Amino acid sequence: MTTQNKPTEKELEILQVLWAHGPSTVRTVNERLASHREIGYTTTLKLMQIMFDKGLVSRKKDGKTHIYAAEVSEEKTQKQLMDQLLDTAFKGSAMKLVMHALGNEKTSKKELEEIRNYLDKLEGGAK
Repeated sequence: MTTQNKPTEKELEILQVLWAHGPSTVRTVNERLASHREIGYTTTLKLMQIMFDKGLVSRKKDGKTHIYAAEVSEEKTQKQLMDQLLDTAFKGSAMKLVMHALGNEKTSKKELEEIRNYLDKLEGGAK
């Protein structure tokens, strides 16, 4: 993924739908997006056409409709976006990023416990 084909925030929403539900029509993606916020069909269509041009999605013709599929993996996209955020917003400091993320009051007790377990596992592997 290059800077030119990096997904925008709206494109990431579409990718989230495709990653969660697999190849889909524009109508299906639009209905899923519309359940969370107001968005028109033509807006979704235009975004998905742009995403196709950027290589973020592929499309196959099925009769009169097009089926779109994600061409970038969720894991790779998250890693690239996180690396960019880490470098630009936190000057490369993973500690600052984690401290900021955990201090935003959205972290549940269950998530904190999973983080503790993960850290224990990392420390155990490092010994």
